[in-house]
Formats: sequence, C-alpha cells, structure tokens
Amino acid sequence: QVQLVDSGGGLVQPGGSLRLSCAASGSIYSIDTMAWYRQAPGKERELVATITRSGNTNYADSVKGRFTISRDNAKNTVSLQMNTLKPEDTAVYYCNAGVLAMYPSRYLNVWGQGTLVTVSS
Repeated sequence: QVQLVDSGGGLVQPGGSLRLSCAASGSIYSIDTMAWYRQAPGKERELVATITRSGNTNYADSVKGRFTISRDNAKNTVSLQMNTLKPEDTAVYYCNAGVLAMYPSRYLNVWGQGTLVTVSS
C-alpha cells in the first residue's frame, strides 16, 4: 500500500505566500514524476507543476514565476512554494506521483487527499 499525504494549505491574503508539502509512504521502490494539481470550485482539475526524478520542472503558464516545485528523493517528498498568491489561485491542491511499488511489484498513479488554499482579503 502506498499513500500520499499533503498538507500546508490555509487562508492567505493576496500577495502572500504558502508552502505545500506532500510525503509518500508505504512499500515504495522508487518514485517517478511528482506533480501538483489543483481544482477550483466548479472547475476541472488542472496541472500546476511537475518535477521529474532528476529535477526537471514544468509549470502551468498561470503560475510561472510565482510557484516553485521541489522534491527530496531520499525522503520521498515534494513541495510547492507559492508566492504572490492571487484570489484565482484559490483551490484544493492535490499532490500526485507515479510510484513503482514493491510486494507485489507494480506501477501506481497515487493521489494525495488534497489541501485547501484560500486566497482572500
């Protein structure tokens, strides 16, 4: 069994910052690409940022220059530093990872439970 637990959401004023964290646990052999998605009320889930095992990153145009994704392969964690937050960043944020699990060996697409970010004055 493999699970992701994400945390760090909350209420922040426009222009403020938050840092989201996500930790993977379970029978993990290795983790491939890790990512953050978000889903705003009444909208579809969208990709925010991705990071490969080697550290290559990619961002949605709407967050480029404001958000930074990072990971610690030794700790099986991924983080999202969010700066200069805007009201339109309000959403539930989900971490996601491609995991090669053990016992039995299999590839899993795993999601965190989500953490709510609200940007409002």
